[in-house]
Amino acid sequence: MSWRPVKAVVSRELTKLFRQKARLISAMVRPMIWLLVIGSGVGSMLPETQQAGYLTFLVPGILAMTLLFAALLSALTLVYDKEFGVMRMMMIAPIAHYWIVISKLIAATLTAMVQAILLLLLLLILGLISVKIALMLLLPALLTALCCAAIGGLIAVYSKSIDNFAVIMNFFIFPVFFLSGALYPVSQLPSYLGYLVTINPFSYGVDLLKHAVPGVDTDFSIMTDVTVLIGFTTAAVIIACWQFSRESVHEPLFHRASKR
Repeated sequence: MSWRPVKAVVSRELTKLFRQKARLISAMVRPMIWLLVIGSGVGSMLPETQQAGYLTFLVPGILAMTLLFAALLSALTLVYDKEFGVMRMMMIAPIAHYWIVISKLIAATLTAMVQAILLLLLLLILGLISVKIALMLLLPALLTALCCAAIGGLIAVYSKSIDNFAVIMNFFIFPVFFLSGALYPVSQLPSYLGYLVTINPFSYGVDLLKHAVPGVDTDFSIMTDVTVLIGFTTAAVIIACWQFSRESVHEPLFHRASKR
């Protein structure tokens, strides 16, 4: 198969990202609010000697949050293209249908990584991390971004409209984030919430990022984190590709076109 259609899809999504300056700016505002406002507020309740440590603890979680929101919102384009007719042009391209999903997930991953790198640069400027830590966070961030893109792809292929995607995402995104150990150590949660954290694939991405920051306590081993992230991402991509490739999924696209 020629990689040209895949490159075209990825290039289209990245071009849109860099043209939307407000999107990039807003993507930096959200983590800064969490880190400097909420982090400082919660940190103020801790002993003075632990306040700086809590901000350091938040860095991996805030980075993971940026990856999660960026990847899920990027996956929205899969639904957008289905609803507004662009997908019909992709469907008649000389590539297997599952490559459309894979292209979108690659674009979502790269979009999330662009925003993560911008956040790391901002954290460097603020003096919250060193260059060494920023570089160590890149590979864990990539694996986490792949996992987040796979989650977004799963939601997108089962969503029939943008409204449907938004409802599912809003219902899904906050439990996934709050039950990941991003804001507080998993060990301090009640046991019944601890079980939910262990079945949340995003938790392992957050934990892998924590391994890259010295002095931050972790909940799982690096091998466990990597295994779960790769295993979940692979399974989610396979399911998303299978669902998208079903003929029953494409019939409404061409049915609406024929009515017009």
